[in-house]
Amino acid sequence: MNDFRSNLSRRAQQRAIDGILGGPSNSRQRISASRAFGHPKAAPTPPPRRVDNFKRPEGYHAAPRAAQTVTASKPVGMPGLGTARADGFRQATPPVAPKQKLGRKRPHAKKRRSSWLRWSVRGGVVVMALLVLMGGFLFTKGYIKLHKVFRGGGKAAALQANVNPTLLKGEGDGRINILLLGKGGPGHDGPDLTDTMLLASIDPIGKTASLISVPRDLWVTVPGYGSSKINAVYANAKYHAQSLNAKDTQGAEKAGISQAENTVGQVLGVPIHYYGMIDFQAFEQAIDTVGGVDITVSPNDVVSEHMWDESTHRPYYLNVAAGQQHFDGQRALFYARSRHTSARGDFDRTERQRLIIQALMAKILTAGTFTNPAKVSGLMSAFGDHVSTDMSISDSLRLRTIASGIKGKIDSVDLADPAAPLVKSGSYNGLSIVEPTAGLSDFSQLNAFVRNKLRDGYLASENATVAVLNGTNTAGLASQKANELKSYGYTTGTVGDAPTHTYQKTVLVDLSKGKDKYTKHYLENRLHVTAVTKLPDASIQPGGASFVVILGQDAQ
Repeated sequence: MNDFRSNLSRRAQQRAIDGILGGPSNSRQRISASRAFGHPKAAPTPPPRRVDNFKRPEGYHAAPRAAQTVTASKPVGMPGLGTARADGFRQATPPVAPKQKLGRKRPHAKKRRSSWLRWSVRGGVVVMALLVLMGGFLFTKGYIKLHKVFRGGGKAAALQANVNPTLLKGEGDGRINILLLGKGGPGHDGPDLTDTMLLASIDPIGKTASLISVPRDLWVTVPGYGSSKINAVYANAKYHAQSLNAKDTQGAEKAGISQAENTVGQVLGVPIHYYGMIDFQAFEQAIDTVGGVDITVSPNDVVSEHMWDESTHRPYYLNVAAGQQHFDGQRALFYARSRHTSARGDFDRTERQRLIIQALMAKILTAGTFTNPAKVSGLMSAFGDHVSTDMSISDSLRLRTIASGIKGKIDSVDLADPAAPLVKSGSYNGLSIVEPTAGLSDFSQLNAFVRNKLRDGYLASENATVAVLNGTNTAGLASQKANELKSYGYTTGTVGDAPTHTYQKTVLVDLSKGKDKYTKHYLENRLHVTAVTKLPDASIQPGGASFVVILGQDAQ
């Protein structure tokens, strides 16, 4: 197995989305069902698959001439990629200094030495000036590139230290949730299908982080757009906005992102505070810029003979042995896209994507990256034109500070864990889809699982116990409400009946003496009440709870 040559690893080519083809031919055409659902186009046709023992060396291999003819093309804006060096260039050699005669110093040697010193000083000044100019260039380049990437900010209150509870809208706002979207980008078939959808969630209080993959084939229904696979939600909303106003490209992009955030938020049951969009080119360049990433491949080898690179119209052979492996950008990209030879198909592919993101985040956060001007400049070049986010620069700097303090390994959450799967493969009208195990479009179990897994940092730190009592004649109301609170990360205590069943309005009693201010704020928002500090009935036994909820008729 070979790693790729350095000249190939630095390529800035874009890669086609694995198995997904098709985008509208004009701004007024919505994405077709075949393209949204990943059906292949008619051309170009890849060379016939060869069945052998999968021992081919990794990388590109020329297809047989009888099968196809490959015409080399030069990507726009890129120097000759993978071509031989042009003839006619010669190595410059420094001029040979004339030989000096031995003997006494000439009468004007002192004067000449003084002149040499003056020119040396002047030369040093020139060098310093060039360094200053170069620094100014890097700063200007960084400023421009950063402002291409960072276009907003201020949505996650949890980025602040000691945040005011009133700034938190509800449970989950005590974390920083970032939706990471990956697409092929311009020049690829299906350039706007988000085949990679990951939620990166950070708890700034507990200093932990988690990554959750959203299966690209998950079947969802979006009001106004109908039903589709979730990887087409962004594209459908974007193209619809373009059909209304073809000139408003930023508005169309915003519409697509907003719909993707809303849909993923409903599927997972947590708020989305930020997004990050990256295409294949930036993904590959970013990994190359930090010197590659190291990943433990487990438990089996990953071998794929039928991967196809639409940008070069050549087959790519991936052969990754189990164990510790080093990946450059190109190899990591194909490793993240491979799924056909994996036992769980797309579920294994999403697991590999999480591993690569974990390794890349760890590498970027190292001091060796941020103290190396060349790497910083390279990251800015890779990201500036191919990455976007609604974070501000100050948000990103604060997030880096928080992320650098994360304790332990980033948790990788698998929604299709064989031990307790929350999603499964299925079909709908002949289409291969992914659906919740609870049933088509039933995301209740997913919501409860993810909310508990991504417990609000402030709820977790206070860990206040909540007693839930039924003050009505409706049987089972206390248990129902207690289960709902548990799904949002609350710790429940006593669950039962109140001494009387005549409560018209729900009562929230804060017995924490103001200690658990975040839990109080969340409960007030959820129950739509204002907390009191005294129990309405002296016979109520709180059982050591910090809060007591007495449900009234308005809770039904």
